[in-house]
Formats: sequence, C-alpha cells, structure tokens
Amino acid sequence: MVPTLIFCKFVNHEKGEEMNHYASQAVLELRQNKLMNGHTFMISSENLPVAQCYLEYPDGRIALVTIDSNAADFHVIRFLPENECEMLRLQFGLPSILF
Repeated sequence: MVPTLIFCKFVNHEKGEEMNHYASQAVLELRQNKLMNGHTFMISSENLPVAQCYLEYPDGRIALVTIDSNAADFHVIRFLPENECEMLRLQFGLPSILF
C-alpha cells in the first residue's frame, strides 16, 4: 500500500493563503482518516535527501525510510524516538493523534 503524501505546493495565486488553508485542512483530515483506518501516512520533507521520507504509523511511531528504486516499497532506516516524533509533528504543525 502506498502512503499518502502530506504536503501540496501551490503556485503563487491571489487566493493562495485561502487555498493553502483549505489544502492544509484537507491533508489533516486525510491523515487522521488514514491513521484511524490502520494505514501509514507519508510525511515528505525538503530537508531529507531524495528518495527519503517519514512514515507515520497508526500507533504513533514515525520511521525514516527510503523508497526503493521502483517506488514499490519502503525500507526503514530507523524509527525515531518519541521526542523526535513530537518535534517532527511540531515542525509540520501536525497534532498528536491518540487512538
């Protein structure tokens, strides 16, 4: 199963802020739905090398992963400790989700 990408980028637009607000709300809802239904959620970061991202699991763990060359699978590099998970969520404005 392919995780969902968390961030959308919009080109400059007169209503860019409004669009970003609605997009952010939609992404937060999608994240919550994915995690509540037992699926992982992909968090993409410009601070990571190409082919790396974070995967958030329904149990709250977050892993740094690499995407294999055919983009069909992920390989865990490491699981982040709890304090790094919380820092990452704060960095991206993601609420902690408890199920």
